[in-house]
Amino acid sequence: MKKEAYEVEYYEPKSVLAMQADRREEKHRRKQKKGIRAGRILLGVAILLFWEVSARLGWIDDYYWSSPSLIAQTAIVQWKEKNLAYDIYFTSMSTIGGFLAGTLGGAVLGLSFWWSKTFAKIFEPYLVMFNAIPKLALAPILIVLFGIGFSSKVMLAFLMTVISCALATVSGVENVDESMETLLYSLGAARWQVFGKVVLPWMLGSLRINISLALAGAIVGEFIASGHGLGRMVIYAGTILDTTLVWVGVIVLSLLAMVMYFAVVELEKWMTEHLAIYRKA
Repeated sequence: MKKEAYEVEYYEPKSVLAMQADRREEKHRRKQKKGIRAGRILLGVAILLFWEVSARLGWIDDYYWSSPSLIAQTAIVQWKEKNLAYDIYFTSMSTIGGFLAGTLGGAVLGLSFWWSKTFAKIFEPYLVMFNAIPKLALAPILIVLFGIGFSSKVMLAFLMTVISCALATVSGVENVDESMETLLYSLGAARWQVFGKVVLPWMLGSLRINISLALAGAIVGEFIASGHGLGRMVIYAGTILDTTLVWVGVIVLSLLAMVMYFAVVELEKWMTEHLAIYRKA
């Protein structure tokens, strides 16, 4: 009895200390996140202020570099005329369409290597061959086949993402822990359950790369031939030597890329929480 009482008195304070340590760690993590967020905002504001001051004082040629104030005025004009809003919509939709199609197609192709070893051995050389083809070089052909509209941009974004997603998924499939598969089978899991809970989450690592590749593909398609889109805006502004409008397109593209990136990060977190059981370190 004395031994049991001693054990209770020994372990209970230890658990309280551990809980306090967890709270301190959580507070430190939240404080660090706030500091990072504030640092990012301050850095962006500092860059814009330095840019504006440099243009006004003549440190840089405002014809080539423009200035944040002129860029903002031009962006407002373009937005009021509804040109900028539709260009953002056109580029966003073509990027998202190519991203979804490429990610789904690449994931199905890569995960099929786990489902069937025979299929993997047959198709692997062709996957490597397709990966070696410069996708952007196919843009003129896609423009001829699908026209200068929405479809050609989606196809180019699709080609930019599908092979990279397939290769990333194949690499992840090869790292899946076989002992975890065996454990799930021993617990009565069906093959499709193991597939969805252990193998499928490995495709998540390629999502951040895919959204960047899809945006790059859509923009290149707009550079070559397009009636709408941010890429078309940049090319058009360059042809009429409107450098301020060029900067509008570049900055809006950068902001769009950032928004899409963080959206995909949140999607990864959600999918990991709902799909992943185990991922080998």
